[in-house]
Amino acid sequence: MSIVAWMVGSAGAFTGSAAALYGLTVKAQRPRLIRNETCPPVPYEETEWQSGGATVKGWFMPQAMLSGPSPVIVVAHGWSSNRSRVLRYALPLHEQGYAILMYDARSHGDSDYYKTPTGLQFRDDLLSAIDWLLRRSDVDPARIGVVGHSLGAFGAVLALDAGAPIAALVTDSMPVRLSTMIGAELRRRKLPQFPLAQLIPSFMLWRSRIPRKTVHRADPVRILNDNASSRRTPVLLVHSRKDGFIPPGELHLILSRTPDHPHLFVDAEGHSASDRDPAFWPAVTAFFRDALLNSDSSRNC
Repeated sequence: MSIVAWMVGSAGAFTGSAAALYGLTVKAQRPRLIRNETCPPVPYEETEWQSGGATVKGWFMPQAMLSGPSPVIVVAHGWSSNRSRVLRYALPLHEQGYAILMYDARSHGDSDYYKTPTGLQFRDDLLSAIDWLLRRSDVDPARIGVVGHSLGAFGAVLALDAGAPIAALVTDSMPVRLSTMIGAELRRRKLPQFPLAQLIPSFMLWRSRIPRKTVHRADPVRILNDNASSRRTPVLLVHSRKDGFIPPGELHLILSRTPDHPHLFVDAEGHSASDRDPAFWPAVTAFFRDALLNSDSSRNC
């Protein structure tokens, strides 16, 4: 074989491999689209707003019995989920006296399509949700809490770093490393971890046009350590020891940097089951009560 033929063959093989890897990246970066089939069983408003030029759709559940602006909790779902799937958080908190805002991130549920969804997009969609809340007269802007599940929690921590006016945050089953997120999606799609888990992140960042320095800054371990050091926003971290999708090692990684960070390990089986553990709701309701109902702002209303 001549050197020219070898070079042509090698170039063709490389191009074919790169094209196949790009196709797998597109597939891994496309969440399952699950439409909402369950509506809240309490009074609610259909809402929508813009995020990144696309329409985000949601539900707002007011607290009509309160005489003044009410504390509100935003519920942020995870990858390949939707707002109806996180009603499990919203309804118990609504019963506790909070207004609730929940929404479909772009490319999820009934919101508009987005070509390259990432954790940064989940951050931006939450920021747009909070901006929408701040325009309402029946919401206390000093008492906005957030519950985030999985990638919704990741986006919420990044929103803290962006200066979002979050008065209290609960994360549940949050990934903190890009490799963990990619690995989880590969398992969901029954694709091999090696070498895809090592190669897809670079293709994903290139496809999404995300600078490396932005990825480096999007580090929940650093953000939560900085937040705890400044005592800026109360954060409660929850993770199940029996989460086979996003392993509890993600929370251990945070605690290795900030050992005293408020956290709760539960023993519910699965990635979306923490709320079924007996320890979950006592800890979460007490946390939000102290941060949003017993705060100085609530006493001054």
